[in-house]
Amino acid sequence: MIKIVGIRFRNAGKIYYFDPKDLEMQAGDHAIVETARGIEYGTVLIAPREVEDDTVVQPLKPVIRVATEEDDKTVQRNKEREKSAYKTCQEKIAKHGLEMKLVQAEYTFDSNKLLFYFTADGRIDFRELVKDLAGVFRTRIELRQIGVRDETKMLGGIGICGRELCCCSYLSDFVPVSIKMAKEQNLSLNPTKISGVCGRLMCCLKNEQETYEYLNSRLPGIGDAVTAVDGAVGEVQSVNVLRQKVKVLVEVDDEKELREYDVEELKFHPRKKNTKVSSKELKELSALEDDHTESVDRKPEGREREKRDGRDRRERDQNRRDNRENRENRENRENRENREPREKKDRDRNHNNNNYSNNKNQNRERRNRGGRDRGNMNGNGNANVNVNGNGKDRADRGDRANRGAEKPSTEGK
Repeated sequence: MIKIVGIRFRNAGKIYYFDPKDLEMQAGDHAIVETARGIEYGTVLIAPREVEDDTVVQPLKPVIRVATEEDDKTVQRNKEREKSAYKTCQEKIAKHGLEMKLVQAEYTFDSNKLLFYFTADGRIDFRELVKDLAGVFRTRIELRQIGVRDETKMLGGIGICGRELCCCSYLSDFVPVSIKMAKEQNLSLNPTKISGVCGRLMCCLKNEQETYEYLNSRLPGIGDAVTAVDGAVGEVQSVNVLRQKVKVLVEVDDEKELREYDVEELKFHPRKKNTKVSSKELKELSALEDDHTESVDRKPEGREREKRDGRDRRERDQNRRDNRENRENRENRENRENREPREKKDRDRNHNNNNYSNNKNQNRERRNRGGRDRGNMNGNGNANVNVNGNGKDRADRGDRANRGAEKPSTEGK
C-alpha cells in the first residue's frame, strides 16, 4: 500500500497523484507541488489515503506544502500579469504576420515559465516570435499548439442544450466520437445539429452510445419478416428505439394493414446490425470527425515519459533501418563479389569457345581450299606437281626414258 493525494490544476482537468508525506490536507484545499513544468498551484480533490502499489506510477513526487494566503495572492497576481502578456503576444503575432490564433497565456506559480497556447491550421515557424517575447518578459517562453477541442475546453461556453459545455464542466479527457454513433442513434446527419461549439461532433453522442447499442440489438431490422403473437406475419416498416415499438405491415383478407407491436410481442431472428456510413456522407461530414489532438492538461510526468518513449521508439526504428541497410549492402557486396569471378569465368569460357570455333573454321576453310587447288591441277594434266618441282623432274625423266626406248625399235625396222 502507498499513500497518495489527488490534485487537479485546471477546471475539469485530470487528477494527478502526489506523495502527501505527513501533511494534513482535505478535499478543497490548495497545495504547492513540483511538476515537470516547475512549481505548480493545485486543488486537492482526493484527500490523502492509501491505495494499491500497482494503481499508481512510482516514484511519486512529494507535496511541497499546503498553500498559504500569500500563495493565493501570488496566483492572483499571476492572473493579472497573464492578461497583459496575452495582449503583448497578440501584438507581436501581428507584427510578425503569423497565421495563428492566440488562446491563452499562463504563468507557472514561480513565474519561471510563461506559456502561450494557440491554434493554427498547420505548422508555424515562431522562432523569431519567441526571441521577441523572451526579450520583453525576461523569462522562459513556451508556445504550445492545441486543437479546437482544447481551445473550447479552456475558454468554456454554453451548448445547444442550454447547459455548460461537458468538456469544461466534468469531462477530464476527450473521448473519440465518430459519425457512426450519430447514425446508430438515428440522428439527422446535419452538421449544424450534431456538431458542438468547437465544430466537432458533440461529446454527448458518446454518453448514449452504449444505451442505443443495447436497445438496437433487441429490435428487428427494417424489412425483416416477423411473426406477432396473434399469428400475423408481416414486414417491419419502422421502429421506435426508445419506446421499443415496431410497426409491421401485415396482410389481412387480401388487404395490407399497418400495426404497431411491442418488441416482446414479436418473434424474429435477431441479427447483428452493421451501421454503415456511405462514402458521400463520410465525405460531407469528415470535417466533424475528431482530429485526436492531444489535450494540454496531460500529466507533466506523462508528457516527459511519452517524449522519452517517442525518442526511444524513433531510435529503435532508426537502428532497425540501419541494420537492414547494412545487411542489404553486405548481401549485395557478397553477391557482387561472387558474381564477378563467375562472370569472368563465363567470359573466358566464351572467349575460348569463340577462338576454338574460329580456328576450326579456318582449318576447315584451308582444307576446302587445298582440295579445290588439287582438283584444278589434276584437270589440266599436271599430275604429281608440287611446289618444289619434284613432280616435274620425274615427268621429264620419264619422257626421256620413253624416247630412248622407242629409238632402237625404229632402227630394227
